[in-house]
Parts: sequence; structure tokens; C-alpha cells
Amino acid sequence: MYPVTRIEFISDTVEMHKILDTLDRVGVSNYTVLRNVLSKSRQGEVSDDLAVTGLGGQVYIISYCLPDQVKTVVEEIRPILNKFGGSCYVCDVMEVRSVQCISS
Repeated sequence: MYPVTRIEFISDTVEMHKILDTLDRVGVSNYTVLRNVLSKSRQGEVSDDLAVTGLGGQVYIISYCLPDQVKTVVEEIRPILNKFGGSCYVCDVMEVRSVQCISS
């Protein structure tokens, strides 16, 4: 097992490419995008933008990076979230690889 950091984003689909471009630019190329997610905010509002506006709804982006990359990712993503909204969550996890590396 190897320590990695999981970074999760919930954002409008419109901002998805800004987030993904930023992840690619800072060297985080491992991510998964789940489209058309439904979310509920702290204020209790349920958001389903796809049904209301037709703009594409919300996305949930799950990415993984090395622990030493987290600070850079957060510094680069924070302005996007501050300007356009969305949420970001960071946690330490362990990656289990299906193939063991054999050292000589």
C-alpha cells in the first residue's frame, strides 16, 4: 500500500474544464468525473441544475495525487472555487496496487 491524497470536487459542469485543466497543469493526471450528480448544500437546498437550467448539472471529480502535491493543487484551485463556487475536500488515503513492484 502507498500513501496518496484524495481530492474531491463538487462543481457545476461549466467549471469542470477549469478544474481539470488546473489538475493537468499542476501534474495531477489521475481523476474520475461523475456527471449529473445531485447535491444538497449546508443551507438545505437541493441542487439539480440539469433539470432547471439545462446547463449540464453538477459534476463530482475525484482525483488522487502524491501528498507533496496537495498544497499546489489547493492554491491553484481555490481561486476557481472562490469565483465560481463549488466544494473541495482533501483526505489522506492508501492506494492498493494490484501488481507488486519487485525490486532487484
